[in-house]
Amino acid sequence: MPIATVNPANGETLRTFDALDGQETERRLATAHRAFRNYRTTDLAERARLMNRAADLLDADQREIARTMTTEMGKPVKAARAEAAKCAKAMRWYAANAARLLADEHPDDTDVKDSGASRARVHYRPLGVVLAVMPWNFPLWQVMRFAAPALMAGNTGLLKHASNVPQTALYIEDLFARAGFPAGCFQTLLIGSGAVEAVLRDPRVAAATLTGSEPAGRAVASVAGDEVKKTVLELGGSDPFVVLPSADVGKAADTAVTARVQNNGQSCIAAKRFIVHADVHDAFAERFTAGMRALTVGDPLEESTDVGPLSSEQGRTDLEELVDDALGKGATALCGGGRPEGLDRGWFYEPTVLTGITPAMRIHREETFGPVATLYRVADLDEAVDLANDTPFGLSSNVWTRDQGEMDRCVRDLDAGGVFFNGMTASHPALPFGGVKRSGYGRELAGHGIREFCNATTVWYGPGSDAR
Repeated sequence: MPIATVNPANGETLRTFDALDGQETERRLATAHRAFRNYRTTDLAERARLMNRAADLLDADQREIARTMTTEMGKPVKAARAEAAKCAKAMRWYAANAARLLADEHPDDTDVKDSGASRARVHYRPLGVVLAVMPWNFPLWQVMRFAAPALMAGNTGLLKHASNVPQTALYIEDLFARAGFPAGCFQTLLIGSGAVEAVLRDPRVAAATLTGSEPAGRAVASVAGDEVKKTVLELGGSDPFVVLPSADVGKAADTAVTARVQNNGQSCIAAKRFIVHADVHDAFAERFTAGMRALTVGDPLEESTDVGPLSSEQGRTDLEELVDDALGKGATALCGGGRPEGLDRGWFYEPTVLTGITPAMRIHREETFGPVATLYRVADLDEAVDLANDTPFGLSSNVWTRDQGEMDRCVRDLDAGGVFFNGMTASHPALPFGGVKRSGYGRELAGHGIREFCNATTVWYGPGSDAR
């Protein structure tokens, strides 16, 4: 895949970039490693000052970088501005909280004495150079939720971004440089996917994080495992959206529309499978379908647009194949089901609701990365939980109920990294984010995320170690 900005709204190639050669990649690796040796000794107050400065610059650049993201991958420009604002918020959150999250831990005195020590502590140290392999769908947020905690912990970063968002990737490197971070603290590698293995195997790279497809995750995890290097993986999702009889059905249906089509439906944590109790199914289906049908599909640079194009022609083809397979095997489209009229240029697809889904259809098991929802009717909570778990993925989940017993049951039994009640799944810097099963492992954000790329060092002081 060429490294290029191709506008998905019209298919026009706007800019192309040459991949870095081996010599330049080596120079950047050396710079990142050299930067780490010094940057790791900076105090947290200085790192926080730099991070806050970067957040201020991002706020000032919000409209410009939002337009770049929209032009590169097609998200509505109003959503792109919100993404930039969310990144600045996360950067400030880590600047304010890193000292607390990385504070030394002190085991109980009784346990310390039992170990034979006069005192002991757990001290968090940065690992080193971390390689981030990132996707195009949230081209700023996906990177920043790694970069902010990693830099605050004292690591340095190398970014291998998706090849269709090169301008956003270069912007992030420039942002940290303008903020005053030492040279080499955060660099973008404009390289193809075939060059990732050599970078990951380089002994100067300590760890890796990847957000992306399951095949990409397996490839990175395999290489990292062979090199015995730490990885965090956030892969695909096919999140259930469960609606039970005690729910506010109108609010659930309205939220379901946003939960499905956020980012043009191209979000790992978007609700994709809508599992609704028979008692409220018809009311939910009517309102949900009306909401999906009412969405405005069009030019993502227009403020009135709700749903823009998919990021690539291949992405639309993949989605069409899933929908066509389902329709051919007996599913019904309550709305959508094809390309919208009047948008012949670009890679647009109609907001779609499918019902009558069976296990024989590919869409029952595979992730739909676009504005397509599958709707199921269930008889009770047992059937809802079984269906929600009938997927190889386990990223997050949504449950609509006012019954505390049902909430407790879902927390206990849903195979997911998160359970969101009476609201839409979303990521927030104060909450850990990640999944189970084929959705990956490890956690981003919160204290869990900043400590993923730290060495939890046990510091043990024997008798007589106290300074005199």
